[in-house]
Amino acid sequence: MRADLRPSRALTAGLAAAALAATTLAVTATPAAAADPLVGVGRAVTDDTQRGLFQVTAWTDAPQAKITRVSAKVRQGDTVLVDIPTLPGVADPWNPSAPATTFRLPDAAVLKLVEDGGRIPALGTYAIDVTATDSLGNKQTRTDAGQLDFRLRPVLTFSLTKPTYADRSTRPSGTLAGVQPGSGDVVPLTGETVSTERLTPARTSPQSAVTDSAGKFTGTPYPIAGPELAYASTFRATYTGDSATVHGTTEQFAQVYEWVPRKVAVTATADKKRALNGQTVTVTGRMTDPAAANAPVANHPVRVRLGGPRYGTGASAIVRTGADGRYTARLLAVSGGEAGGWTVDSPDSFLEFPTRSGALAIPLESRTDVASIGLSADGRVTVSGTFRARYEANANFPTAQSIRLEQLVGGGWKAIAWGSVNSAYYNEFTASAASRGGYFRLRHLTTDQFAESSTGSFRLTRLDTRIVSLNAGPEPVTKGGYVTATGGLQHYADFNWRAYANAPVVLQFQPRGSTTWKQMATGRSNASGNVSLKAKVTGDGTWRIRHYGDAKHFNTPASAGGDYVDMR
Repeated sequence: MRADLRPSRALTAGLAAAALAATTLAVTATPAAAADPLVGVGRAVTDDTQRGLFQVTAWTDAPQAKITRVSAKVRQGDTVLVDIPTLPGVADPWNPSAPATTFRLPDAAVLKLVEDGGRIPALGTYAIDVTATDSLGNKQTRTDAGQLDFRLRPVLTFSLTKPTYADRSTRPSGTLAGVQPGSGDVVPLTGETVSTERLTPARTSPQSAVTDSAGKFTGTPYPIAGPELAYASTFRATYTGDSATVHGTTEQFAQVYEWVPRKVAVTATADKKRALNGQTVTVTGRMTDPAAANAPVANHPVRVRLGGPRYGTGASAIVRTGADGRYTARLLAVSGGEAGGWTVDSPDSFLEFPTRSGALAIPLESRTDVASIGLSADGRVTVSGTFRARYEANANFPTAQSIRLEQLVGGGWKAIAWGSVNSAYYNEFTASAASRGGYFRLRHLTTDQFAESSTGSFRLTRLDTRIVSLNAGPEPVTKGGYVTATGGLQHYADFNWRAYANAPVVLQFQPRGSTTWKQMATGRSNASGNVSLKAKVTGDGTWRIRHYGDAKHFNTPASAGGDYVDMR
């Protein structure tokens, strides 16, 4: 602030003496000098935004009267500096027609320092006397109705430096100035103490900084940790002054939400695209500095995650680069974690590079269960069951899952049929294939969503059957006569063909030129397995005997042929 704006020691002493004298006068005033009590005068209050202005309230209790004039004097001790003959009334915005009770020095008459063309000799505080008169002539003067606070109003600017890779801290700085009453000139405040403190994320004790000749201040740096950059750190600067030249409190807030990281380049590669539960996934890469001819960046952190960073449920590790800038991370794949890939990013906010990622499937462990099995008499194996995740009851099926029906053939398992899992119906499936029996199992091959699983092996058997020595006669046969078909029914038991006694058989006829077999007679094999069936002739055609299997036997082959008989 300019030297001519500061009050001298003599002036300060004079102000103190004048204030004491004014106090003495106020105390010794006699009741006879008091104005009419019907008129009241309130406190005169300085406008804090523009301290060259003030306002006061006045009222009258006289019936049908209103305040018609309010005047004021600004004095220093017994010396009147400014005589204000009229303070205009301020209309009530809610009731404009009501008589004014607030009276204010107008902006055009703002009080100023002598050097600015005004009558106030210096910064400081001055007494205000107010006189109010109503429309009936009642009058009241209030001495020391208020104190004109004609001092500088402090204003503060405040900012924070950006943390950098090399300097991971922020330094508060700013400017403290005072707004001069009347003129509104802004002058620097020198040698004043400004307090700074961090409010969030962790509050610190206030620190002090002193303003220089230009009103500028610089505080102590605050360290900023990398994780704090995810949330804005909030700081506050505060100043409070109460002297002969400046009075008031001001504060400003600032946040650290920007920083200057070091930018590097990072490569990343995983050794597999699918990892089963418990397998190790190895991710390797290299960190270099493009600004330094791609020189290796040593001893810097790299974060590697499985499953991606979205939910953070996968395995993760932070490794550091070696002298050649290379890094290696080995992570254990765990099914049931957030699948979807692997990522490499920077755990240090002051070290920046684009996130690297790649596909990685971690299949859920699965289970395949048999619900029903069967081997039909016509030689067809049918198996149904359910398929699901082993440890997650509500695992989704984003892609179709297939179950393979396998049969043990020649010492190895061979796929003979496939079944598709219907996730809309309790994850059920059915697989069916032609077979004469043997050892079977169900197997789900590993997919990106589900790992391999299989049932135990199970055996399905029936005995093969056949008709031997088939003969139909007589041949030719007379029209309207009968044909007798004979043969032997056998089944394959204990590694040999043996007579199959007391088993049901049918006699079938296929007319010449037809592909349809008609059942002509039924019967049973005798104790020796022999069969003899008789039927009336209806035309030329082929005759055969068939056995339709039971729970332990296959049907006799439909393609075994027959015996052709002419009718004459």
